[in-house]
Amino acid sequence: MSGIFVGMPAFPEAAREAVGNSTLRANLRHATHTIRDKRAKAVAELADWQQLREAGKQIKNHTLRHLERYLVQLEESVVRAGGTVHWAADADEANRIVADLVKATGEREVVKVKSMATQEIGLNEALAAEGISAYETDLAELIVQLGHDRPSHILVPAIHRNRGEIRDIFRQEMGRWGRPAPDGLTDSPAELAEAARLHLREKFLRAKVGVSGANFMVAETGTLVVFESEGNGRMCLTLPETLISVVGIEKVIPTWQDLEVFLQTLPRSSTAERMNPYTSMWTGTTDGDGPAVFHLVLLDNGRTDTLADEVGRQALRCIRCSACLNVCPVYERAGGHAYGSVYPGPIGAILSPQLRGTASEIDASLPYASSLCGACYEVCPVAIDIPEVLVHLRERVADRGGKGHRLEKAAMKAASWAMDRPAVMAAAERAATRTRRLHPRKLPGAGAWTDSRELPELPEKSFRDWWKGEGR
Repeated sequence: MSGIFVGMPAFPEAAREAVGNSTLRANLRHATHTIRDKRAKAVAELADWQQLREAGKQIKNHTLRHLERYLVQLEESVVRAGGTVHWAADADEANRIVADLVKATGEREVVKVKSMATQEIGLNEALAAEGISAYETDLAELIVQLGHDRPSHILVPAIHRNRGEIRDIFRQEMGRWGRPAPDGLTDSPAELAEAARLHLREKFLRAKVGVSGANFMVAETGTLVVFESEGNGRMCLTLPETLISVVGIEKVIPTWQDLEVFLQTLPRSSTAERMNPYTSMWTGTTDGDGPAVFHLVLLDNGRTDTLADEVGRQALRCIRCSACLNVCPVYERAGGHAYGSVYPGPIGAILSPQLRGTASEIDASLPYASSLCGACYEVCPVAIDIPEVLVHLRERVADRGGKGHRLEKAAMKAASWAMDRPAVMAAAERAATRTRRLHPRKLPGAGAWTDSRELPELPEKSFRDWWKGEGR
């Protein structure tokens, strides 16, 4: 990946600060509970939901097992349809490809469809360094961009903002980016949406280059698919003369028929809608219809390394619905910024450390950003066992060592030695109970565990002594 949010601390420290922000917690609690309740009702309407979930899992697993074949087929199909395919090993290469393609058109601005892949590689910042302005057109992404902020949710990047905050951002910032907000703008959702529509309209009509991601790529036909709810994506995908799509290699599916499953599961899991409002599909170029030039940038950026991990690879099944975020008690309290990545929440806790590695403090802490309650697995439309991957990644982090892990291993080794020797264990238990009034409330050297927990009070007798005297 292109890197961690600049200056971000490890998850525990960032989360501790976020939990103290009562406004943030209120915004997140209201938004996540609303979305997940609606999703539950939408999913309950389908009697075959579990079969669809299993079908999505199997399609993704099959594709990942044969990824090299389907990527080659996809390239052939896109080229045959009039598009050009580029392969990017990492973020730097992808950014360089896109910047060169934009500069080749002679343009100095692009309009963008909401795209996790372009956020992952830091495309907007890379284009700005080349003198190219990238305008986000998704409403939530626009709020984040105008507010000089960072996304905090996969589906609703500005979920941490309330209507009053959005009104203030529009009033203060819209004029610096283009058409200013109307005079007397209130926090009415209708007025805010209209202000965004007027602000973006001039950009849609002026832009010659569009940049997008894709939810799916069909290897059989070379078709790319974008799901969105506002219509801004349709504008970006049809009006510009040149379209550049940056897509992770895991987004390919084999056939057009496979798309049927995800057309049912993605809208219900993400926006709780029976059918997606705007589903845009394009195959190469067509004379007189849509962009005249189409470029597809296939992005690896750590995905091949992730694919090599038999347990961790299931994270690549993710279809970015964000259902796991909306049920996660940790995300609800800590918010998305604490994860230090464009992929927050449970899926971010397993995806970011695999794409970026666990060498940094924040990536090493992400697998621990979970209570392992399993709610994320229950709602995942492609049945990613996130708790299993979290535990797997914790093992990887522990194997790397470090002060805390060395102490833990030493303590476990000592405990194992004592437990293998009944006489030693009995003596230790008696000593512990007899000195119980002298025990500290927090265990020295184990602050990561006891900062938010107190040691349990020991009984007057160990179970062993009680059993000998009274238990029988």
